[in-house]
Amino acid sequence: MSTLIVEGPARLHGSFRPTGNKNAALPIIAGTLLTEEPVVLHNVPRIGDVDTLTELVASLGADVEWTDPNTLRITARDLTRGSIDDAMASRIRASILLLGPLLARLGTAETPPPGGDVIGRRRIDTHVLALEALGAIYTHNASHHFKADRLVGADLFLDEPSVTATENALMAAVTAEGTTVIRNAASEPHVQDLCEFLCLMGATISGIGSNVLTITGVERLHGCEYEIQADHVEIASMLALAAITRSPLQIEAVPAAVMRPLDVVFERLGFSYRWNDGAVALPDHQELVIRPDLGGAIPKIEDGPWPQFPADLTSIALVAATQCTGTVLIHEKMFESRMFFVDKLLSMGAHIVLCDPHRAVVVGPSRLLPGNLVSPDIRAGMAMLIAALAAHGTSEIHNVEQIDRGYENIDGRLRALGAKIERV
Repeated sequence: MSTLIVEGPARLHGSFRPTGNKNAALPIIAGTLLTEEPVVLHNVPRIGDVDTLTELVASLGADVEWTDPNTLRITARDLTRGSIDDAMASRIRASILLLGPLLARLGTAETPPPGGDVIGRRRIDTHVLALEALGAIYTHNASHHFKADRLVGADLFLDEPSVTATENALMAAVTAEGTTVIRNAASEPHVQDLCEFLCLMGATISGIGSNVLTITGVERLHGCEYEIQADHVEIASMLALAAITRSPLQIEAVPAAVMRPLDVVFERLGFSYRWNDGAVALPDHQELVIRPDLGGAIPKIEDGPWPQFPADLTSIALVAATQCTGTVLIHEKMFESRMFFVDKLLSMGAHIVLCDPHRAVVVGPSRLLPGNLVSPDIRAGMAMLIAALAAHGTSEIHNVEQIDRGYENIDGRLRALGAKIERV
C-alpha cells in the first residue's frame, strides 16, 4: 500500500481544473451496457473505482478501450454473462449499478453483496423493491439474483431517495414496456448527468432535476458520444483546502448551478470567493469567521438529499471548521460511521467534541500538529489530506488507495500547485 508524506502548512498557487464527476462516471459506464453500439465517454476520471468498474464491464463481455487519458470507448455488442464477479464486486459499491442494465439487456442479473466504503449500513432494499415493481423476480442466497422475461413500466415510490437505486430503476425502465414514474427520486447532479446521457442514447425522460422522473420506455437505445460534467465534490474539496491554507487559488470550469447548495455552507464557515468567467477565485490570506445564527446561536451544518449539502462533503466541512474562528455543529444524518475518523483529528490538536455517531461540535481555530494517519474511506481520506496540508509539520497518510478511488492523481496535481507531497 502507498503512503503520502505531507509537509504543511501548504501555500497553493495557480489554477486547478477538476476531473469528471466520479459519481456520474460510474452509473454512466454501467449504462453503456444498455446498447449494442459503441459509446464514447469524455472527461472520465482515472480513479480506482472507475478502473474496477471498467474491469467488471469487460468481464461481462464488453469491449473496453481507453483512447486517450480521459476518454473511454465501450462497445457492449456481445454480453456473455449476467453474473458479476465476486472479487471485483467486493471492491466497489457501484457494482450494484450493473443490475438494471443487465436485466434490461439479458433478462437476468446476479451480484454478490457490493463492497465500497465502510461508513455505516448501506441497504439495498430500495433497489430490490424498485426492480421487483418493474417485473423482476428476486431471490437471495449467497448472492442477489434477479430475473425478468420482460420489464414493464410501473408507478414507483422509493422508500428513500437513494441515488444508486434511482439510477438502477432509471436504467431498467428506459427500455421497459410502457411508462414508469419514479417518485421520491434522487436528484443529485450525477443523477441528472446519467439522465442526460440516457436521453442522448434515445431514452425519453422528463422531470430531470426533480424528485419525480417519468420514463417512457423505448424499444432500443443507440450509441453516443458524451462528456461527463465536472465533479462538484472535488471542486468543494479544493475550495476548502485553499480557504483554510489561505491560498490564492483559482478553480476552473466550475458549474455554477451545482455550487448553490455548497455556497450556503461555505459562507457560513466564512469562506470568500468570487466568480470569474466560469471559474472560482479565492483571495490570499482570507479571514475565516463562522457566521452564528440569529441571536448568536451556534450554527449547524447538516447533510441531506440534493439540493441539501452532500453527505460526501461533511468530512471536508468538519476539517475546514477546525481552521475557522467560532463554533459549529456538524450533523451527518445519513451514515452512522462517517465521523469515526475524528479521533485522528483530535490527535492532531483539533478541538472537536464527538457527541454521537452523527454529530460533532467543532471549536476553531486550532493549530493542527502533524499526524500518522490511515485513510478509512475516500472522503475521510481526503479530509485527512486537507488536515495534513494545514498542519505544522510532516504527516504520513497510509492506505492512500482509498483516496485514489475517488480523486485522480491527487498528489501530483497538488504538487503542481506548490504542495509538498511525496508518495512512497
